[in-house]
Amino acid sequence: MTLEATRTPPAAELRQRVDRALAEFIDRQDPAWPDGAPRGALDSLRRFILAGGKRLRPTFCYWGWRGGGGDDCPQVVNAAAALELFHAFALIHDDIIDGSDRRRGEPSMHRFFATLHDRHSWRGDSSAFGRNTALLCGDLCAAWAEQMFHECGLPIRQIHQGYQAFALMRTEVIAGQYLDLVSGVGDGSVASALTVIRMKAARYTVTRPLQIGACLAGAPKALYASFVDFGDPLGDAFQLRDDVLGVFGDPAITGKSTLDDLREGKPTVMMALARDAASRAQSAQLATSFGNPSLDADGAADLRTIIVETGALAQIEQMIRVRAEAALTALDAAPLDATVRKALTELATAAVDRSL
Repeated sequence: MTLEATRTPPAAELRQRVDRALAEFIDRQDPAWPDGAPRGALDSLRRFILAGGKRLRPTFCYWGWRGGGGDDCPQVVNAAAALELFHAFALIHDDIIDGSDRRRGEPSMHRFFATLHDRHSWRGDSSAFGRNTALLCGDLCAAWAEQMFHECGLPIRQIHQGYQAFALMRTEVIAGQYLDLVSGVGDGSVASALTVIRMKAARYTVTRPLQIGACLAGAPKALYASFVDFGDPLGDAFQLRDDVLGVFGDPAITGKSTLDDLREGKPTVMMALARDAASRAQSAQLATSFGNPSLDADGAADLRTIIVETGALAQIEQMIRVRAEAALTALDAAPLDATVRKALTELATAAVDRSL
């Protein structure tokens, strides 16, 4: 069975529509902000949410809807944009947990509020203030995501259909984040790292947004299953690329330091592979430098050399290629209109072959 799709909006146009929907939603919250409550959090959240980002999750949700037979309409753009609010929640909390100082080329939310505390010479600990305020901002984004999804304007029956997949995505992300913490104090194996990226990032980036869109459109079960076959390997490839960029990327392009993951000792697949293949001397260097919060640029360069010399980087690139090919093979077999298949093929390529 092949499902028909209507007009195809260009990728840039779709991003603009998502941004516009987000801005309009946030602006509608302004009158509801309690009198007497400082507006710093509200204004900072608006800047953070609208300051960029690839808008991948709303885009995959939109094409899941179109693949499920839904026509282009502002209501589905509203529903898809709600995923970006949930993504903002995840980013803010993730930066707190990881101790990351930069996000999208700007100070992370907790660092912004810590700096604000210092600038005004307020009483108490600036780091604690920044962390606690950012936690509240993240919580508000999660609440807003629920609100925007339910107020998207689609019929209630369709919203309820999509919300089942939305709720599953939300649970998986939080469970995946917990698994990431456990993995950080566990065996650091390749298998555990792959499980983390599937739970924490891959499904919530590609598979679940596609399924949310398909459920909103009332698509047949076959398409829901096809999106797993396509989305899971593509989401894995996306996150593996993200981990490579976290160490080898250009901070001027990625907007994030290449020291953060190494200082944190982030238990990525790439680092697990490097550890498994390291010589005795390399293992000693990894034990000393990887996860050292005081790691400097020279120490990071030494770690990058180890990653390359052990073959870990080459293995990751091969894993990315294999998963991307598996995703595209599954996409070819999916019951989709040619227009939707073309859009998803372009999205898949952009998600894997990127420097951002």
